[in-house]
Amino acid sequence: MSKVAHYLQEHLVGEVMTGTDARRYFATDASILQLPPALVVYPRNENDVRKTARFTWQLAERGRIIPITARGSGTDQAGAALGGGIMLVFPAHMNRILELDSKAATVTVEPGINYGKLQQTLQTHGRFLPPYPASLEYSTIGGAIANNATGEKTLKYGDTRRYVQDLRVVLANGEVIETRRLSKKELSKKLGLATFEGEIYRSIDTLLEEQRVLVERLQRSTALNNAGYSLLDVKRRDGSFDLTPLFVGSQGTLGIITEAVLSTEAHNPQTTMLLATFDSLEQLHQAVMELRELPDLPSALEFIDGPALEQISRLNPNQLKDIVDAPFPKGALLLEFDDNDRHLKKIAKRTDKIFEKYATGVKTAVDPERQQQFRKLREAVGAWMSHNDGLRRSVPLIDDGAVPPDQFRAYAEGLYKLLDANNLKPALWGHAGDAMLHVQPKLNLGQVGDRQKAFRLLDEHYKLVTRLSGTISAENGDGRMRTPYLEAFYGPEVYSLLNKVKQIFDPYGTLNPGVKFGTTLDDVKEMIRTEYSFDHLYDHLPRS
Repeated sequence: MSKVAHYLQEHLVGEVMTGTDARRYFATDASILQLPPALVVYPRNENDVRKTARFTWQLAERGRIIPITARGSGTDQAGAALGGGIMLVFPAHMNRILELDSKAATVTVEPGINYGKLQQTLQTHGRFLPPYPASLEYSTIGGAIANNATGEKTLKYGDTRRYVQDLRVVLANGEVIETRRLSKKELSKKLGLATFEGEIYRSIDTLLEEQRVLVERLQRSTALNNAGYSLLDVKRRDGSFDLTPLFVGSQGTLGIITEAVLSTEAHNPQTTMLLATFDSLEQLHQAVMELRELPDLPSALEFIDGPALEQISRLNPNQLKDIVDAPFPKGALLLEFDDNDRHLKKIAKRTDKIFEKYATGVKTAVDPERQQQFRKLREAVGAWMSHNDGLRRSVPLIDDGAVPPDQFRAYAEGLYKLLDANNLKPALWGHAGDAMLHVQPKLNLGQVGDRQKAFRLLDEHYKLVTRLSGTISAENGDGRMRTPYLEAFYGPEVYSLLNKVKQIFDPYGTLNPGVKFGTTLDDVKEMIRTEYSFDHLYDHLPRS
């Protein structure tokens, strides 16, 4: 690998590192896995990315495969930011806002820009990017696009894919393409190109035409789904065509994003928050279903359960002071409305009627200080996650499932049974409006028994989500952790279709191999860290 490093050092403007410390640092992300790269590259510009991809393509043509993994801040919880070859690290240099177009309400950025800093800039212009993840303060836009990130605002505003208009992408062979929605005439020109780009357009267009029935089977009844690739919106009935939806959520397995044009929404800082508590999951579930029927959805509808509140209280009672008191409810909902005053008055009446039927208590916050107290309820989960119970730590193992909204209660109850069967303390939280739940059981991965328990949990969680017509990859992506379940999730025919997409874009398998395809449960077992920690995140306090 020293010859590869020397070649890249000679031809790239950015830095190339092969030192043990750098490789050890990038051997982990926020997942429970570990895989050290062979070398680390900090690209200074798109040309560095292009040259790196072209070099690995030429080696692959001669039979030598060196993987390329694009990485932001390493917050991925499923192992997609790990790779055994060349690690392209973007935050060091490719971290700029290139253009802020107030008239078009768009922003053009490089992938390494910090999400939180971008959000701050947008808000000073009265705009914001709604699908921000909980980790926005320490994650990158490139990572959010790669994972099709979602968050608390997704219920009302949609996921990241909805906001990505155009992309610049370096393909596996080093070609640079621009993606956007093309008319029939523009598509015809692309189909006639005698380049790798033209080959991709021809192959994907043919695949979509020949496999329409299989493509339709990618549709899920869940509000969120990031399993596999998004083929459903590539070619529309009007004949328009856009590769952008494919790249969003592809986790660097189809190309390397070097620039993105994102649309934004108007930001209203004056919001109304409600905190409602419930004596039973059934009452909470019914309230959620009726809240989803409101003509104007809440901009956030977050859930935290009673067991989580109890554990947070034991750890630090002041976290919940003046918010919710013991004895704790079965669950709580945190709602936020960001509509104007006229709409809010109408919504408030309907919301009050819903809570009169189902809730045991409701509190309202309009002023920012009181709202921040309410937010502490949800953010307190981060402090609980960071606290180790002896050698046991919260591990992101089965925390990315989602089910159809009408199965929310069944999903929560199924998770309680699963945790109880494995003698683990329950604690659930997540996006109630999208029926997406987080659960991070505390395990000691250095102990054989707990590692075995971890894989039992993975298997049983997959069965639970499948039984409820849900998805195993909702808020993040497949990564390496959920790749072993992807074929069973979609079935062999649809899985084969997705694999063909991968082969069209990456025939030699140089782009983040092992993510979405090529990783077995035995491979995952080999990569599990015996000591899991939040070392990368303690500066910020982990969020989920």
